Amino acid sequence: MSDEYLEIAIRLGSAWTAGSLIGLERTFHGRPAGFRTHALVCLASALLMSLTSYQGQWLKDVPLETIQTDPTRMAAGIMTGIGFLGAGVIFKEKLTIRGLTTAASIWMTAALGILYGIGFYYPAILVTGAVVGTLAIFRLIEYWLPSQQYAQLKLRYSRESTPDESTVRSLIAQHKARIASMSYRLVESGKAFEYCMVICTYNQIHFSQLADRLRQETDLMEFRISPVGD
Repeated sequence: MSDEYLEIAIRLGSAWTAGSLIGLERTFHGRPAGFRTHALVCLASALLMSLTSYQGQWLKDVPLETIQTDPTRMAAGIMTGIGFLGAGVIFKEKLTIRGLTTAASIWMTAALGILYGIGFYYPAILVTGAVVGTLAIFRLIEYWLPSQQYAQLKLRYSRESTPDESTVRSLIAQHKARIASMSYRLVESGKAFEYCMVICTYNQIHFSQLADRLRQETDLMEFRISPVGD
């Protein structure tokens, strides 16, 4: 009996530690689901799997040979239920979807909790290291990899002094960016005209240079550059 209690403590403690390590990285980067959330998710998954692994502890009055349970059903239920928690950290902000990595880490943390809960330590420990490495080290790799950076650009001119579209496109191209899409609209009861664009480049510094250039435009009433982040 004492050996079983020790094994249960090791399994739950391992799950709690693994979830905490993954959550620390999320907390460090200011994500909504961080240290405590990941620790609790992993611990809860391990606890529920322990429920199926040690049925003899709580079904004392029932002959074990009459018990027919499938632990994989518990695992499937955990992974299905965790989807609701993952969906809660995904939200749309302007042109980007945020929280996908955090949702994936919560889902993975639940899976790790299942592995620790059944005592499958070898893959659980390997994957814990892989998850922490993916979240921490791959971020640095992504930083150095060339990738397109997107931003929403809005230019507002008085109706009488609005430049033509070719002039606007030329201005964007001068700062090593291209227009992915463009829309137009009249605002302020027809007194002002707006170009609304999604622009992209390979270096965000070009957005700053474009902003410096737009500040010098005397005919420009208002502008906004909103980079699309992770």
